[in-house]
Amino acid sequence: GDRRRTVVSLDLPDTYAPAPPAGHATMDQRNETFVPRVLAITVGTVVDFPNSDPTFHNVFSLSRARRFDLGRYPAGQSKSVKFDRPGVVRVFCDIHSHMSAFILVFSHPFFSVTDGSGRYRIENVPPGAYTLVAWNEGVTSESRAITVGDGGTTEADFTLR
Repeated sequence: GDRRRTVVSLDLPDTYAPAPPAGHATMDQRNETFVPRVLAITVGTVVDFPNSDPTFHNVFSLSRARRFDLGRYPAGQSKSVKFDRPGVVRVFCDIHSHMSAFILVFSHPFFSVTDGSGRYRIENVPPGAYTLVAWNEGVTSESRAITVGDGGTTEADFTLR
């Protein structure tokens, strides 16, 4: 996997409150690839799966967090799925076996996807002690204990192997 596209999040219980606002996101299908390959969202988010390729696609997942099968649809069309449970959702195309992606669904807003340089920032974390987790496809998740002070900045680096 691309180690620059890592999801970094606080390890909080699925019952963490307050519930995050539902959002809207897009995972496009371009050049027989899901774009982005890794998407992080909150519970309740609707993800659109537009087909920007000149061929048909059939997006589906057998993941426990969210099973779905959008059926075949042509270029220019889009279908959507609402994600109601936290977890990792592996996404595939039934027509193109080389197409796959990941959607990480969180019950809290304290996560970030790293940028092309591997940097991340998680905003508005309440003061306290937490476990910070880095997730990347094909790599063992790495975690570390952090403490967020009142109004301060906490830095945590990861080296994924």
